[in-house]
Amino acid sequence: MNEIVTEAANRGISTAISSSTIWRWLHEDAIKPWQYRNWIFPRDPQFEQKAGRVLDLYQGIWNEAKLQSDEFVLSADEKTSIQVRRRKHETYPARQGDCMKVEFEYERCGSLAYIAAWDVNRAKIFGTCEAHSGIVPFDRLVSDVMTQQPYRSAKRVFWIVDNGSSHRGQTSIDRLQTRWPNLVLVHLPVHASWLNQIEIYFSILQRKVLTPNYFSSVDDLAQTIINYQKRYEQQAKPFKWRFTKNKLKKMLAKFSDKSMIMKKAA
Repeated sequence: MNEIVTEAANRGISTAISSSTIWRWLHEDAIKPWQYRNWIFPRDPQFEQKAGRVLDLYQGIWNEAKLQSDEFVLSADEKTSIQVRRRKHETYPARQGDCMKVEFEYERCGSLAYIAAWDVNRAKIFGTCEAHSGIVPFDRLVSDVMTQQPYRSAKRVFWIVDNGSSHRGQTSIDRLQTRWPNLVLVHLPVHASWLNQIEIYFSILQRKVLTPNYFSSVDDLAQTIINYQKRYEQQAKPFKWRFTKNKLKKMLAKFSDKSMIMKKAA
């Protein structure tokens, strides 16, 4: 704050301005350039169309027709490079008036990838822990799901995915839909992982299981993740998804307005 006072004096704004006055002005000012958050403009020219298809599926609609009882919607992705950190001292559990204590130093004991799919209407979670992500591990998850009922005999099973290398582009559509004719692979637009419902579950897993990170081995981590998956599913309910196509249109219009303002300012 003293630096701002000095700068104001150097520019001849005032010689008697106080730090508390500067702080009050900055606190009340509508523009606070020292505050920021990261964001990204949509890059995909078909962003609205691709995102709209996913939002329709969340509402139980595909190509303007209502989904039937034998049609299902799954959201899938990989949570990659989950580290195994074995602490150099045992963890002290929480006790009355004191929080849990976790040793700061640790040794790395490997990592794994958690590949999962979430049935958005049935609140079912399917997941597997793999040494790494990739086409083979992802297809293994798809096979695990598609070979069991009700998906095996379903009319259509929609899989919502991002553009990761395990399921990117037309090649992945051809590969999976050739093997599973009732599977419909639906790609999100680029930079739209926030529209993938599986990410909500991943955030829950991160908070409740993986933070703080202390596991004795890769097997310990894998077993902990799968145990939580089973426990979570026992009380899981579909997520209350409120972001609609109308809200998407308003958001994109807002982005467009901000883009025009920035171009004019430049």
